[in-house]
Amino acid sequence: MRYRVYSDYLKERYGEKVYKLPISLPVTCPNRDGTCGTGGCVFCGEIGAGYENLPASFTVAMQIKANKEHIVPKYKAKKFIPYFQNFSNTYLPPEKMGDYVRQACLEDVVAIALATRPDCIHDEHLLVLRQIKEEYGVDISIELGLQSVNYHSLIKIKRGHTLAEFIDAVLRIKSFDMEVCAHLILNLPWDDMADVIEDAKILSALNVDQVKLHALYIVKETLMAKWYQEGLVPMISMEEYVERVVTFLEYLHPDIVLQRLIGRAPEKNTLFTNWQTGWWKIRDAIDQRLEVQNTHQGRCCDYLNGKAVRKYL
Repeated sequence: MRYRVYSDYLKERYGEKVYKLPISLPVTCPNRDGTCGTGGCVFCGEIGAGYENLPASFTVAMQIKANKEHIVPKYKAKKFIPYFQNFSNTYLPPEKMGDYVRQACLEDVVAIALATRPDCIHDEHLLVLRQIKEEYGVDISIELGLQSVNYHSLIKIKRGHTLAEFIDAVLRIKSFDMEVCAHLILNLPWDDMADVIEDAKILSALNVDQVKLHALYIVKETLMAKWYQEGLVPMISMEEYVERVVTFLEYLHPDIVLQRLIGRAPEKNTLFTNWQTGWWKIRDAIDQRLEVQNTHQGRCCDYLNGKAVRKYL
């Protein structure tokens, strides 16, 4: 492979295939309840990101059991990662968050993943998670929604935080010996190829462990949908998205794992999703472009550790 694939990484780390089980909690987001904003990010719908999740009214155990009933017969799965996916899953008192996580630490669970915002990680949360990690022998991965390193774009999409909060969160999570996965949207209307390259450079310099790439969805009944219908959201072509992903990979450190190159969202919930093309076709186009250009992840990752003074060494 010309980039580090998440499924291969999991097999290397745990000795066999590992499957993620999406979990919903009855949580919200500080960008919705007035703490740092209302209405959420301009692209975020009322149900957040968990299109395939079970209702948050189900207990953690109920959700795990139901997801296993679907996955185990189909994939013969034996090891799992419960993924607390929807909204900001550390936007809770630390002990209450810990209670939810402990419920997911079953015998066949090798790791826990929590999706959250960079401004929702306090050292007290990390202390609780480290205790759980040591007590149950599970890995902990924090998935941080960043979307772009361009802080002007972050303001436009009403993220409620800038790049500084992301940097702070990554440094503290890593100091507690936990993994970080960063989420990026590579085709925000205000970002160009220079931003894509800087995305890769910042994540590499911070030594994040994993990355999830998304193309921008236009979710119905959002502010972004209103802008889109008014012609205020120019969308790049699928071919340019492929080019951006390839360039991003070239500048990304070769040790960083790619959880995915393109996301998914049901068409019934969106006005625009992946150029109305199957996500796998876009992934295949990325793979083909890498082959044609004979390039690979990390090819241009030569900017760290004092590049300008290497001639003196």
